[in-house]
Amino acid sequence: MRLALLLTYCKRAISIRHVPILIIGVIVLWLGLWVAAKLLIVQTQLQHADAIAILSGSAVIEERALWAAQLYNKGFASRVVITNDNEQGSWSRAEQRNPFYYEQAVRVLTVAGVPRDAIEVLPQPVSGTYEEILLLRRYSQEHHLNSILVVTSAYHSRRALWMGRRVFVSTGITFGLAPVPVGSQTPSPASWWLYVRGWQMIPSEYIKMIYYWLRWRNE
Repeated sequence: MRLALLLTYCKRAISIRHVPILIIGVIVLWLGLWVAAKLLIVQTQLQHADAIAILSGSAVIEERALWAAQLYNKGFASRVVITNDNEQGSWSRAEQRNPFYYEQAVRVLTVAGVPRDAIEVLPQPVSGTYEEILLLRRYSQEHHLNSILVVTSAYHSRRALWMGRRVFVSTGITFGLAPVPVGSQTPSPASWWLYVRGWQMIPSEYIKMIYYWLRWRNE
């Protein structure tokens, strides 16, 4: 009885004239979510680089490695560099251990056609984007690179570009960024809010961007 009364009340409260308002509200909300995701995606593509560098990312390392392989096979660079976040993946029956994610990246690259001798793993463990970019700067300087093209996931690209430009400033080394197109392990801007991974990526990325800006804006 109470449920029937509640339904009757709801039907009266939401009359036909409220439907357009609800539709507009849904559209505005969707546009806001779409824009929030799109604003995170940037790129500074290079026609050619001395090296392609894959940033670590345990949950999305496969899409990053596949995209790096495509760039390599198209002639964007003659070597691929991988950073090491020291994280391990799921158990491998064949190896009887938990392989590191950088090892998974190496496998994906070689299967996709990148020669093993064109792949270099930087063994020093890194714990975040800032440490990765610093490591890549040091690697670039030690190997006398003139340019480096960094591969990362789409929603990580704005923070990576911001940090890359700060770290590489005055080095004379061109810093390029080629984010992975959405749709593989990363949901699209139009529908990210339908996926758990989307909520793990977009809101947390804004929090990290604020932290990075507060932490390193004066350095």
